[in-house]
Amino acid sequence: MVIVSQIRKTLSANDVGATGAHQAGILIPKNPKILGFFPSLDASTKNPRISLYFYEEDEITKWRFEFIYYNGRLFGGTRNEYRLTWMTEYLNAKNAKPDDQILFLLDENGRRHVRLIREAPPAEDENGVIKLRGGWKVINIK
Repeated sequence: MVIVSQIRKTLSANDVGATGAHQAGILIPKNPKILGFFPSLDASTKNPRISLYFYEEDEITKWRFEFIYYNGRLFGGTRNEYRLTWMTEYLNAKNAKPDDQILFLLDENGRRHVRLIREAPPAEDENGVIKLRGGWKVINIK
């Protein structure tokens, strides 16, 4: 398999449902390099969408996600954002957590792939100090 394009997102607590919010999928930035990974949608239609199938590493298991342009602002509303929805089942099946990364790949045949990359465990230095985010440190007592 030859990969021609890939994008990666670090998952937030909102993305994985850890906040209890009912967010509609992950937000896709309007950055052309990121949007270019997805098929274009017809902005003259209200909330255009397309079903996309993403395959796991086994090349058999596939997941259906919906790529949607919520463009209500063009029709008198307020929303103007792209989202990838219908991901809850996948994220739950993978036990996705905040700070895990989701990797989307596109191969030379136009087939889409998805991988979940676990957050790396905290790094431990030569003195046995585990460095955590937010300035905290866990120090091993000998």
